[in-house]
Amino acid sequence: MASAAEQMAAQLSFANFSKASELKKRLWFTLGALLVFRLVSFVPLPGIDPAALGTLFNQTKGGVLDFFNTFSGGALERMSLIALGVTPYITASIIVQLLTSLIPSFMALKKEGEAGRKTLNQYTRYGTVFLTAVQGYGIAVGLESWGSGQGISAVIDPGWFFRTTTVITLIGGTMFLMWLGEQITSRGIGNGISLIIMAGIVSALPSSIATMFEQARTGAMSPVSLVVVAIVALATVAFICLMERAQRRILIQYPKRQVGTRQFQGDASHLPLKLNTAGVIPPIFASSLLLMPLTVAQFAAQGGDGPDWLLTVTTALQHGAPLYMALYAAGIIFFSFFYTAVVFNPEETAENLKKYGGFVPGIRPGVRTAEYLDYVLTRITVIGAAYLTLICLLPEFLSARLGTSLALGGTSLLIVVNVTMDTVAQIQSHLLAHQYEGLIKKSKLRGNRR
Repeated sequence: MASAAEQMAAQLSFANFSKASELKKRLWFTLGALLVFRLVSFVPLPGIDPAALGTLFNQTKGGVLDFFNTFSGGALERMSLIALGVTPYITASIIVQLLTSLIPSFMALKKEGEAGRKTLNQYTRYGTVFLTAVQGYGIAVGLESWGSGQGISAVIDPGWFFRTTTVITLIGGTMFLMWLGEQITSRGIGNGISLIIMAGIVSALPSSIATMFEQARTGAMSPVSLVVVAIVALATVAFICLMERAQRRILIQYPKRQVGTRQFQGDASHLPLKLNTAGVIPPIFASSLLLMPLTVAQFAAQGGDGPDWLLTVTTALQHGAPLYMALYAAGIIFFSFFYTAVVFNPEETAENLKKYGGFVPGIRPGVRTAEYLDYVLTRITVIGAAYLTLICLLPEFLSARLGTSLALGGTSLLIVVNVTMDTVAQIQSHLLAHQYEGLIKKSKLRGNRR
């Protein structure tokens, strides 16, 4: 028999949506913010020759720059104000979260509640500015020398003025994106940063699909390969949906209670532990850590003036190369365990269960329960990390061998499907809350009439 929540969710319809004015405002705000993001991605940096830049960028198709360009929604290819996207912000977030696990003063800030969270967010912003400045300077220097061996220059007037304006502009663009993501999270629907990343990926999908069909039409890609890619993409989406819904439910038992002369029967519930507790964070973190130094190194190596070892490193870390795959897999596995430890605390959960009288059958409350939860969480995180690694690497390996667009890679599909599912879940929650509000108002009106 369906639960009351499931029955209520089944009744959600467009009629309920039309009455939810607050939800419509949030959706319009989210769509407007994403539209602003797409418009800004077409505003180029000052001092850039678009024609020369397009010629040079076409020579690096299939490399790290092309992969990063997909995440930025084509902003890197156009060298726009937001060419770095939200990568510096994500990298700064990783560093701050690592510090909260290693340094006692940062741990204390994390436990201070809202005030500590604001301080940590401020540190993240400072880190974002610093990382953007370092990356921006590296990109400016790389742009000045990029294509010098071919007599092509993407920079109209090289020099310190160009470098300074580029760094300042990129810092402003990245900070604007960070602010825009925060506004979407607070005033819109879904996680703002994740939606910005998803919007960049989705914007590249139509051209990537059109390129594949064109390759199949001209014979550059066999029709069989096209069908294989389509089947793998659909199977990947279905597998992602299945694994993201998977849970390990731990039975929680509550003892009998006596209130006055009445005795209440013991209740039972479940503690749901998601198979992939970390969600889409591990692939985003791992790719950000790889792409941040590689983007700067790629620009420097393309200039022709960089050291030989830099060219060797960028070649070894090309997308689809064995070293890149190994580092990417290691990053996904590490962040799967790290982020799971950040978002779920077995000791705190066990203490809360003990406080309210709940216990796991056969396990003593307190320390033993915390150890059991940690044991179960570790086991399912192993499966979750393996699932993320398989999803992110297998389609990437296939696309690299077939020569297809990187926008159809496993990482892109994982981000798009996961963010879409989370956003739809939030929309359903808002609709459900609106429906409950309507029922409460009706009951109050009936009470007043009496």
